[in-house]
Amino acid sequence: MVLLLGATGYVGTAFSHFLRVKGIDFEAVSRADCNYYIPGELAKLIKQKKPEFLINCAGFTGKPNVDACELAKADTLLGNAVLPGLIAKECAESGLPWGHVSSGCIYSGRNADGEGFKESDVPNFSFRDGPCSFYSGTKALGEEALGCVETVDESGKPFWAFESNEPVYIWRLRIPFSNVDSPRNYLTKLQRYACLLEAENSISHLGDFVAGCFACWEKRVPYGVYNVTNPGSVTTREVVEMILEVARSREDSGLQDRDYQFFANESDFMQKAAKTPRSNCVMDSGKLTSVGIELRPVREAVRDCLENWSTECLV
Repeated sequence: MVLLLGATGYVGTAFSHFLRVKGIDFEAVSRADCNYYIPGELAKLIKQKKPEFLINCAGFTGKPNVDACELAKADTLLGNAVLPGLIAKECAESGLPWGHVSSGCIYSGRNADGEGFKESDVPNFSFRDGPCSFYSGTKALGEEALGCVETVDESGKPFWAFESNEPVYIWRLRIPFSNVDSPRNYLTKLQRYACLLEAENSISHLGDFVAGCFACWEKRVPYGVYNVTNPGSVTTREVVEMILEVARSREDSGLQDRDYQFFANESDFMQKAAKTPRSNCVMDSGKLTSVGIELRPVREAVRDCLENWSTECLV
């Protein structure tokens, strides 16, 4: 049996749907069911349910976006940095393997080699290497709470090492999207925002993400950190062009065929629309592929979502 924490959130709901369709026995748990923020409460639930594996989707993202985290710093810190450590303690004491949903927003741009960030790259959009959003800073701290540390190799080059001996996966999600219209869906946001920031990003198809994460457990791949993003990267403008192409090819697409406006640059965006800097980054998902878990290329996944756009919610 699988114990799923944060089951009512955007990612948690997707995990619930996936596990239900797959026929996996699972218990969906929200904070209202068990206040896992209180030490000892999760231990009681683990003892009662006796799960084989735990998935943590709980955290604090801010609504409608990360700007809200700047106004709720205590909740953000508790949900993203403290809670993972609490869960780690309870799972370690119970001998329970588990997986934690982290984020790729702890990076900005590309790595020092001009490539996508690998799991071993030190976060460069964090409290230790800022400026960053408060949300991103707490997500990096969350990884530290689970055993990630900055260290150096024999040549003195810094790298991000997972030094825990505990059976835990750290799954990095990056800008989730799907074919289902939702305020949390990247494709929905692009269609609703009055003006957009042109940026290049690696992103995660929500269905591919949860399937890839669970495959880590099913295949018993080595524990540690994994970038769970669709291979490749895409720019805001490229996605908009795909939206328009599909919208204009089908009158019933449900997609917004309009004149999409863009900010002049990031400074213009920060002055007019944002309270905190945004993480825009390219990530390398090669480690996930190397253990036999392969997600669809990003453009293929985006186009599939747009061609099958729906306003129906997952049940």
